[in-house]
Amino acid sequence: MTFTLNDEQRMLKDAARDFLREQAPVTRLRKQRDEKKNGRDPDLWREMAAMGWAGVIIPEEFGGAGLGCVALGAVLEESGRTLVASPLHSSALAGASALLLAGTDAQKQEWLPKIAAGEVTATIAIDEGAHHAPTKSKLKFEGGKLTGEKKYVADGHIADLIIVASADALYLVKSDAAGLTRRELITADSRGAADLKFEGVAAEKMNGGADMIDAILDRARIGLAAEMVGQASEAFEITSEYLKTRRQFGQVIGGFQALQHRAAKLFTDLELTRSCVLAALDALDRDADNIAEYASLAKARASETLHLASNEMVQLHGGIGMTDEHDAGLYLKRARVAEALYGGASFHRDRYASLLGF
Repeated sequence: MTFTLNDEQRMLKDAARDFLREQAPVTRLRKQRDEKKNGRDPDLWREMAAMGWAGVIIPEEFGGAGLGCVALGAVLEESGRTLVASPLHSSALAGASALLLAGTDAQKQEWLPKIAAGEVTATIAIDEGAHHAPTKSKLKFEGGKLTGEKKYVADGHIADLIIVASADALYLVKSDAAGLTRRELITADSRGAADLKFEGVAAEKMNGGADMIDAILDRARIGLAAEMVGQASEAFEITSEYLKTRRQFGQVIGGFQALQHRAAKLFTDLELTRSCVLAALDALDRDADNIAEYASLAKARASETLHLASNEMVQLHGGIGMTDEHDAGLYLKRARVAEALYGGASFHRDRYASLLGF
């Protein structure tokens, strides 16, 4: 299947690239890190919401643009290029998807317009241990209240609304609810997250069970894979430019065949991964019956490619790549966090094989 962006999606992607390179370059993340803001940048998020990005996948009836997942994937890819720390993925994709797929009519009416406007940010709380295991949950829901814990909730320290998953149900919790404790995590990639503890926290039950949780997670995985393609692409382009300009032994180092082979391998992997991710985003918009397969393929490929791209960025830059002054370390740290979030390569290879009956 051949797939390319249409004119509207291409225009959105180009606008996102121009805006983010000007308003949110990597230097902005570095400044946030140095000031210990831990992913807090409300001014940037207001600007992004004003661009309409908070409501890309939200239907027009709820105040969004209704442009679909391919369109949002294009924006996520560009945000990955400059390592933007924002709720774009956690709120505009994961949180919004949870409400679209599992929200009651009243929950959709109350929250989706606020998310689309950027007035409220949402996130999903899935895991309870160090590894991604969405089916393993000790969360209890009794008398309309939740008791239990969730670990490493992306943007959980700043989200206004939290969609909490047990093994077979979903619940909606407000961040200011009594009994909810949020322990902010200082993350390696300077993006921020939180561990959550629920002690008799009032919660609203949402629709659906284990299958619905998987459907929401697959949207989150595919969107994250799109962001990872952007990170890997930028890492490759920065490294490629360095190979063309850095001189050693009387010639540019890109002239050495061994380095050319490494660059060619990474370029090929990038193109294959981009195809997988685009196909997965398109599958979401088509509501295909094998989205789970697309999701695990895309996330596994993106994890492996970004791992390679971030490693090569450090290694091919030599000594300067090991310093904090160079951006290579920022890309490598973001890569390691993204690889693990919502399941790493090994998790999704195993899941993909199981889905295909192996």
